[in-house]
Amino acid sequence: MLMVRIVVMITISICPYTLRKAGLVALILFCLSCLSAFAQSNYITVKSTPYDRQMTRIRPILTSASGQRDQNLSLGLVNNWIGNLRAIPYGFSMEWKTPDEVRAGAYADCKGKAVALYNAMQARGAENVRLVIGKRSWTSRKTHAWLEWTTAGGTYILDPTINWSAFRAERVGRSSYIPLYAFAGTQKFRAAPSGGVFASNAPYAGQHVASRL
Repeated sequence: MLMVRIVVMITISICPYTLRKAGLVALILFCLSCLSAFAQSNYITVKSTPYDRQMTRIRPILTSASGQRDQNLSLGLVNNWIGNLRAIPYGFSMEWKTPDEVRAGAYADCKGKAVALYNAMQARGAENVRLVIGKRSWTSRKTHAWLEWTTAGGTYILDPTINWSAFRAERVGRSSYIPLYAFAGTQKFRAAPSGGVFASNAPYAGQHVASRL
């Protein structure tokens, strides 16, 4: 009878602890999966975007054929391009500048710098590069432009207006680099809804891509 009581007491004392521990592990795994999902942008193919008309000047650049794949294309080279563009003084332009205009001008904004970087990467045969229009942070009142580059090693954020080098998209949470639309060659995309943050972007979808924030 004493042995039965000991077994019952041990069972009662262990089970709640095991269930709490299992629940905690499950919660941690769920949170990690959510962070991973937010780090990667999901896009839906669309026929048009609110930015199509204002992007007419740079459409030939986006849709031009990619160059032959350069075996020397590396993250280090891309970071060098980002640094050179970041060094150009910021200056807002109502219209999208071409890469030639960015290189020849005294200043450029996020639109021009992003397109110039897109053009440089496309000329070297980089694949899976997207020009993104979105919000630098969820509190931003204006939209912003940057690139996303998906490689075998992961997806990178390339922002030659704000940053001096690329960084892994996993570092981005829900509150920064929030995409609205993306462009790659002849393809156009809308960012898939991912919760309240995206929904709050709706009023900004028709605004001009304006500035670094």
